[in-house]
Amino acid sequence: MKFDITELDKNLLIKLYKGILKPRMIEEKMLILLRQGKISKWFSGIGQEAISVGVTMALDFDEYVLPMHRNLGVFTSKDIPLNRLFSQFQGKLNGFTKGRDRSFHFGSKEHNLVGMISHLGPQMGVAAGIALANKIKKNKKITAVFTGDGGASEGDFHEAINVAAVWELPVIFVIENNGYGLSTPNNEQFKCKKFSDKGIGYGIEAYTIDGNNIVEVFNKVTEIKKQMLIDSKPVILECMTFRMRGHEEASGTKYVPNDILNKWSKKDPVVRYEGYLISKKIINNETTLKIKDEIKNEIISAWDIADHEDQVAPLIDFEINDVYSLKSYKYYPPSNKFTKKRFVDAISDALFQSMKKHDNLIIMGQDIAEYGGVFKITDGFVKKFGKDRIRNTPICESVILSAGLGLSISGIKSVIEMQFADFVSSGFNAIVNNLAKTHYRWGENVDVVVRMPTGGGVAAGPFHSQSNESWFTHTPGLKVVYPAFPSDAKGLLISSINDPNPVMFFEHKALYRSISAEISTDYYSIEIGKANLIQEGDDVSIITYGMGVHWAIDFLNQNKNISADLLDLRSLVPLDEKMIFSSVKKTGKVIILHEDCMIGGFGADIAFLINENCFEYLDAPIFRASSLNTPVPFSPQLENQFLPKKRFENKLYQLLSY
Repeated sequence: MKFDITELDKNLLIKLYKGILKPRMIEEKMLILLRQGKISKWFSGIGQEAISVGVTMALDFDEYVLPMHRNLGVFTSKDIPLNRLFSQFQGKLNGFTKGRDRSFHFGSKEHNLVGMISHLGPQMGVAAGIALANKIKKNKKITAVFTGDGGASEGDFHEAINVAAVWELPVIFVIENNGYGLSTPNNEQFKCKKFSDKGIGYGIEAYTIDGNNIVEVFNKVTEIKKQMLIDSKPVILECMTFRMRGHEEASGTKYVPNDILNKWSKKDPVVRYEGYLISKKIINNETTLKIKDEIKNEIISAWDIADHEDQVAPLIDFEINDVYSLKSYKYYPPSNKFTKKRFVDAISDALFQSMKKHDNLIIMGQDIAEYGGVFKITDGFVKKFGKDRIRNTPICESVILSAGLGLSISGIKSVIEMQFADFVSSGFNAIVNNLAKTHYRWGENVDVVVRMPTGGGVAAGPFHSQSNESWFTHTPGLKVVYPAFPSDAKGLLISSINDPNPVMFFEHKALYRSISAEISTDYYSIEIGKANLIQEGDDVSIITYGMGVHWAIDFLNQNKNISADLLDLRSLVPLDEKMIFSSVKKTGKVIILHEDCMIGGFGADIAFLINENCFEYLDAPIFRASSLNTPVPFSPQLENQFLPKKRFENKLYQLLSY
C-alpha cells in the first residue's frame, strides 16, 4: 500500500490518523456494550473506516454527506457530540430521533448530515435533491452520498445517477464495494467487473480506488471536488474495501471463506496507516498512545453521560404532535375580485401565483416544461420562470420524489407532478417511508407537494384511472387533500404549497375541463382539514369528496324532496371529524360515497369513526357507496358499471326507507 502524501502537510496527516482511529475505537467499545446488552444492534464498519473519514474530511463542513449504516466515520468527522450519538444508539431522548429510530437512521441539519432509511436506495435521490439545490443557488458546494455494492442493485441507484447525469449535478456517488450484500457475494449480484465501468453508460466520470487507503480516498475526493467546481457533473467513486465483521453482529461471517478474511485483515486501513506514519517518523509510539488515550477518555466520558440519561418516557401527545411539523403559516383571504375559471385553470392559477410568491419554489414532472404537461397546466411557465424552476424530469418517479426531500432540506419548496396518480406506485417507497416519516424521526420539514391527477370516467383503462387516495391516508406524516371545485382547488393547493409537511394533492381529471366557477382572481388560501357543508338538510348525511360531490349534487337537484346534509370533506388527512359528527348527530342517517373501491377505501375509516362516536344517534346502519372491487375497465359501458353513481342512488333510497 502506497500513501501519496506529496500535497499533505504533517498536521493534516495526523488529523487523518485521529479521524480514522476514532470510529475504530468507538466500534470496539460498542461491540463490548452489545455483548453486555447496553445497545440492541450494531452494523460494524470495521475495515471500511478510511472511506468514511477520507470522503468527509475532504469536504467542507457545510457540504452535505449522506452516509449509510457502516459510516460511523462520517458522523465522527462531522464532530457529532459523542454523548448525543451514544444516546441515539440507546434510543434515548437526547438522541437525534428521540428514541424513534436507531443507530444512523437520522439527519442533523446542524452537521449537514442526512442518515439513511433501511430501504437504501432513496438516499441517493435525496442527495440528488441537495445537489440540485446547490446548483440552483450557485453556492459552489458539492454533496457526497454513500451506497454499497448490494445497494447498487436497487432501481434508485440507476435513477439517481441518471437524473444527476442529465441535470449535471455536483454529487459524488460513493460505492463501498466490500464484496457482499449482506451474505450474497458480488458474483451473485452483478456481472460487471467494476462499478466504475458503469460511468460510461451514464455519460459521466467514474473511478475505482483503494478504499482502505485513507490518503488515496482523501486525495481523490479533493481532486474530484476541484473539478466539480469547474464543471458541475456527477462522479461515481468506487472504493474497494472489505467488511471484516458480519452484516450485523448476529449474522456472523461463516459465509466468508477464511482465505478472504485473512487477505483483507492484512490490509487493515487503521493499522497500515498508523504503521506508515510511524515509519515516516510523522508520529511515534508515544504519540499514538497519547492520541488513543485522549479518544478513549472522550468515549468513556460521553458514554457515561448517555448511560445516565433516563429512558424515554412514553407520552402519547408528545408522539402524535411530532408526526407533523406544527410550524404555522399565513392564510390569505380571497379578494372580492372574481373571474370564471375551469378546474384546470384554477390549479394553474395556484401554481403560477405560488411561483411568483415563493422565489424558492420549483415544479418538477414529466413533460411539464415547454410542453406544459399532459393537461397543459404549466403551459407558458418556462417562459416566465425558466427551466431551473420548471423542470422536466426523466421517468424516474422514485428519485424525483426523494429529490423533493433533498430540496426541502436545502430550503427549497417543490411541487412534483405525477403525470397520472397511477404512476405514483413507482415512487411509493420514497413517499411512505421517507417523505412521510422524516419529520417524526428527526424534525426536518418536508416541504413537498405531490400533485395526483386521478380518477375514472374518461375511458382511460386500469393504469390511468385509479382512485388511490387510500394508499396514503394510512400513512402517518402525509396530508391528503382532494378538492371538488375550482375555488377549493386553488385555495387548497396554495395552502398545500405553504404547508411545511408533505401533501398528496388529488385532482380529478374528469373535472379539469367539465366544471367552471367564479373564483377569487388573486392569491388566497383555504385551511386544510376543514370540510365544506354544501347543503343542509334533516333526513340524511351524505359524506363524500372529489367527483362524489358532483354525483350527489346532481342527484339532489333531481330529487328536491330529499332533505340532506351534503358534506364535501375536501381533505382526508387531516379529517374534519367535528363537522362529520355534528351532521350525523342531526340527521341520524349517513351514507358515505367515494370513487375508490369498497374494500380498503377511506369510507371504511369514516364509517368506523361514526360508529365509535355517534352510535347512539344512528337510526339506521351506515351505508357506503363505492366502485366495484375490480380494476378500472377501459370500455365506457364497463366503466359506468364500475363507478358508484347508480349504486349510490339506489343505496340512498334504501337508507331513507329505514
